[in-house]
Amino acid sequence: MFFSAPAFLLLDAVPAQAPSPIAQFAPLLFIGVIFYFLLIRPQQKQRKEQQKLISALKTGDKVITGAGIHGMIANVKETTVLLKIADNVKIEIDKASVATVVSRSGDTVIEVPAA
Repeated sequence: MFFSAPAFLLLDAVPAQAPSPIAQFAPLLFIGVIFYFLLIRPQQKQRKEQQKLISALKTGDKVITGAGIHGMIANVKETTVLLKIADNVKIEIDKASVATVVSRSGDTVIEVPAA
């Protein structure tokens, strides 16, 4: 009675404009940039530091493995190291499992965290 036309017809009278394609993808691009700087870039940096640490391993370094085993490197091979963990006890581990170098041979005690 108060309206001359039904309300659903009035809604169609105003044409809706579609947002530009750039405006539609801007939030997605913003989220991608945030992921890059908060997740991807720090992981790449950590991986480079770990590779540098592994390539610098040498006999006499005191290390801690990812499993928490403390020992001294007795021999360095291509992909593994021989780790002396006690008198007459040596284990062979993968170089990638070395998490931290506690001290370098011939140097003062330093802490180099890898993870």
